[in-house]
Amino acid sequence: MGEPLSQVGLKTADQGTVMDGAPPGRGNLRYAVAVSLRDGVPTKTPPPSFDALLPAEMANRAVDVGQRKAELDAITLFALAVLAGAFVALGAVFSTTVFAGAGGHVGFGIARLLAGIAFSLGLVLVVVGGAELFTGNNLIVMAWAARRVSTARLLRNWIIVYLGNFTGAVATAGLVYFAEQYRFGDGVVGKTALDTANLKAGLGFWQAIALGVLCNALVCLAVWLSFSARSTIDRVVSVVFPVSAFVAAGFEHSIANMYFVPFGLLVKRGAPDSFWTSIQSSRGAYADLTWRNFLVNNLIPVTIGNVIGGAVLVGGAYWLIYLRKGRGSV
Repeated sequence: MGEPLSQVGLKTADQGTVMDGAPPGRGNLRYAVAVSLRDGVPTKTPPPSFDALLPAEMANRAVDVGQRKAELDAITLFALAVLAGAFVALGAVFSTTVFAGAGGHVGFGIARLLAGIAFSLGLVLVVVGGAELFTGNNLIVMAWAARRVSTARLLRNWIIVYLGNFTGAVATAGLVYFAEQYRFGDGVVGKTALDTANLKAGLGFWQAIALGVLCNALVCLAVWLSFSARSTIDRVVSVVFPVSAFVAAGFEHSIANMYFVPFGLLVKRGAPDSFWTSIQSSRGAYADLTWRNFLVNNLIPVTIGNVIGGAVLVGGAYWLIYLRKGRGSV
């Protein structure tokens, strides 16, 4: 080779050397082959692939990721969960503002689509920035089914993350309320937030479960698609369309609702008379918006639906398809 055996070399066609194994006709292109040593014998390592992972490989990655998540210590897990709750809440702030601005100027479907694209900020921050989201962590069930995570570890993760998400989302709702962002646009942002919260608090129990199932099927499909990614752009693109779809369709996400409904409750309780005058409404117009209705009509049934949609319909289905006979089986 001409180099000391203790070194690792990198040859390219631009340096005038074509390594053994280079594709024919590539002599004038940048083609690199890493040369490494194993037991004193040079071996060639192909350049890394930029192709997305295939579903069987994604299933293996899901199991590995699930195991790592389940093994996090409680403090780290809770802190990451608080971040995720705040991230989703920021996406909800963005979505509410966009929907308020679009209302009356474009059709209902287009306005919902724009709101959905804006809301996807939340899951992009979770997936790319790194945080622990209860709804996405429903996919840990794949590692549990593969016997890499115990039932106790699975439930521990879900409980800690759920509480952390609640803390982050409600804290963000409080911060946005004290910032008086609801008064922007002559109160139209606040009115949109109130309308959204009142609608969510008035759902029927079984309706909320069904909407929760549909929502987290899409959210977990977004996370599942992100397991195929090799770059940040891949992750972002994987997330945007499924998340936009569930928002546009009006499905219910338990963690997002930890922002939407408490924020509406704060506005209902604390907004000054000048706000109600500006939106030509009153507190009495939002009779369904109570803490009891939030918990009984929304948060509890939506959470149940989210678990069914994410853990069973997505995590369970892909485990059954790819992993029931062993890791990566097809």
